[in-house]
Amino acid sequence: AVRVPFEFRSPSGSTRRLSSAPPLVVGNSLIAVNVGIFIWMTLGEVGSVMFGNSTSDRTLNFVISRVFLEQGEWYRLISCGFVHFGVIHVGFNMLLLYQLGRLIEPVIGSLRFALLYFAALLGGSLGALLLSPDAATGGASGAVFGLMAASVVGVGQRGVNPLRTGLGVVFAINLLFTLAVPGVSVGGHFGGAIIGALVGSLSLAPRSWKVPTWASVVVPVAVSIACVAVAVAFVTG
Repeated sequence: AVRVPFEFRSPSGSTRRLSSAPPLVVGNSLIAVNVGIFIWMTLGEVGSVMFGNSTSDRTLNFVISRVFLEQGEWYRLISCGFVHFGVIHVGFNMLLLYQLGRLIEPVIGSLRFALLYFAALLGGSLGALLLSPDAATGGASGAVFGLMAASVVGVGQRGVNPLRTGLGVVFAINLLFTLAVPGVSVGGHFGGAIIGALVGSLSLAPRSWKVPTWASVVVPVAVSIACVAVAVAFVTG
């Protein structure tokens, strides 16, 4: 689990406690969808999908790769974030999503959390496409890295050294893991992290920064559109 020994605080020092927060509608829904899709993909493919060696048609229908986008299958920019290669892959991503959802969604609300998540997902898709265009890439890792990066930025904005928190340490370890382990999508992870940090700098900004309310809605939408536009230009250009 991701241990986060802090809570986001308002400038006055009061704390918005998670225990009194509304239900985590988006976070829990995303987990349910990801797990549901994974279970559906394991049907008839237990020996391969469960342990990360799947090349089934169901899996290939979700992953992102330039060859599929060249055929006009642009839905893969989103669908690739909902396919996982094995129980460890989906389990680790969903554990992080659960922990980060509990941290972020009660603070910024379900709408802004959803916008942050999908902007990071698209950033991860774009990063994977740019750095590994011919690889078949999938997983919620790009979006999860975006949530981690957004949280780290939010902590830093409040004058806290992220590396003094469990969250910052976990984020650093995951970055090192991304660079050190073969087969991990560097572009997907870093693309999601970059977009997550950008959007999070507005969504999680302290109230004293007086960021306009509309900015945390308009910016992630604009960034998402930009990611799609760059992907289209890269594939068709």
